[in-house]
Amino acid sequence: METESEPYVRLATLRQLHTVMADMNTARSLADTLQTVADGVVTGLGYELACVNLVRPDGDLVVAALAGNSAAEALITGRVGSRASWDRRLNMGEAWGDLRFIPHTEGWVLDDDDVPQWYTDGPAPRFEDEWHPADRLFAPMYTPGVSGSSSCGELIGVLSVDRPRNGRRPGAWGREALQMYAFQGAIAISNARLRANMQRALVRLEREQQALRASEESFRQAFEYAPSGMAIAEMGGDQHGRILRTNDALCRLLLRPASAMRRYSFSDLVHPEDIGTLLRTSAEGGRAELRLCRRDNTYVWVSLRNSVVADAADGPRFLLTHVEDIEERKRREVQLAHRASHDSLTGLPNSAELRSRLSSRLCQRPQALPPGAIESLDAAYGHGQQQYAELPGGEHGSYDGNGNGGQSGYDGNGHSFDPWPSSEAYDAFDHHVHTIAPEGETDDGTKGLAVLFCDLDGFKSINDRFGHNAGDEVLIEVARRLTNVVRDGDTVARLGGDEFVVLADGLGRADAQDLAVRLRNAIIPPIRVDGRAVRVGASFGIGWAHCGMTADEVLKSADERMYIEKRSRPKAHRRAG
Repeated sequence: METESEPYVRLATLRQLHTVMADMNTARSLADTLQTVADGVVTGLGYELACVNLVRPDGDLVVAALAGNSAAEALITGRVGSRASWDRRLNMGEAWGDLRFIPHTEGWVLDDDDVPQWYTDGPAPRFEDEWHPADRLFAPMYTPGVSGSSSCGELIGVLSVDRPRNGRRPGAWGREALQMYAFQGAIAISNARLRANMQRALVRLEREQQALRASEESFRQAFEYAPSGMAIAEMGGDQHGRILRTNDALCRLLLRPASAMRRYSFSDLVHPEDIGTLLRTSAEGGRAELRLCRRDNTYVWVSLRNSVVADAADGPRFLLTHVEDIEERKRREVQLAHRASHDSLTGLPNSAELRSRLSSRLCQRPQALPPGAIESLDAAYGHGQQQYAELPGGEHGSYDGNGNGGQSGYDGNGHSFDPWPSSEAYDAFDHHVHTIAPEGETDDGTKGLAVLFCDLDGFKSINDRFGHNAGDEVLIEVARRLTNVVRDGDTVARLGGDEFVVLADGLGRADAQDLAVRLRNAIIPPIRVDGRAVRVGASFGIGWAHCGMTADEVLKSADERMYIEKRSRPKAHRRAG
């Protein structure tokens, strides 16, 4: 740039400067913008060398672009100077507005710092304003400040220039042009950075969208083609639990089309007995095994596993339910449980199941007198009548319903109780209806749980004469005949060998004796085995179960009565074979 006619600058020079500034704002990338800024100093402002030092995120400055000397460009481009060294430069020398000029008489102290720099040879200046090869001129570039404020914005870089073509230090016009150019360069670099950030954000967004689309497609395929049932349901609101989407496996399992499934929630399809299980299943990580209704009104056992998924970061949440068919496993479990509790030959409950059913009716509370109406209610809910009286010394005594006092209490039926029962004592009898037995040998009208112990007479001779297969056929037929005689709810069990036990609740003594006669009469008729007729007899012992006894004690009592009855009958009446 010519300076002889300052401040009368040629119009061509202004046009050239305008063109250079326009080029800065049309560069396509940040790197192109930085190089354009450096080139513009050389082509538009009349300097032989120009360097753009860009502030990095860590605060140090890196040589980002250099124009005017390819050797210097190869030497220092990409090198970094510390922020402290640059702050030192920008606070020494002469301030020309926003520019900073460091004459050669002061700049020698900067020769050994870490700021990248180049050296040019040349003669010593011959007059006062001639440019010396060791002179330094810097134009800081700041982001635009707040509108209406005189303060500068953030430092984004420093423009370094050297060797004016006219060999003189810039005058007022040259300084103003360089300062204005640095300001426009800062705007161009800020805009380029913004465009670069936007482009990176757009690229990142596009990649995230592609990844999201790929994830959605993977989820769709995993959902649609999963071998087990899957469903998506609404979560929260008035339509909580309503099924929105199902896969083919679930539709096949429930024999319902997908369009029909969208009209239901799982609470509409669950078995009435399993609704409580479903309601107790948590949405996040909940598991449950229950029965769902098919289109043909049959039920299938399934395992449900819940998880919560969101449509977006802050979008609505949905319930993802995995439905696995466990019908076959449940069937095997039932079969295994039946085998464990039933006799493999006759299909009757076995000894363990008999004792379990008998024990469930008994508690440790001893036998009582026949209760009255109020006492029956108390016994049913585990509460006896208790009246306490103050004894000398502050101790509490108790009285039973007949006025008998003492520290050990008895209720009106003769049941003992703790005057200060613990919560565990009540829990043991809570909602338990006590089992009682008729007293004496005559029928006094009391109904109880009768235990009929049956032992077959003459069965051993059938085994010895015709073999064990024939004996098995006899046992199977006897079991069938016994089952046909008893009521629904009564238990016929095989204790082992040729011994059977019948549990019949709500019978008096006469009822139990009548039942024994009918059972014996059902057993006596001939049994066809391998084309021949065989006969067995039966001896019955009637025992009575009541609270305070164990299952083994009840069975032992009935067994003893059976042997008494067997010995009391003539041997001729125990016909078999």
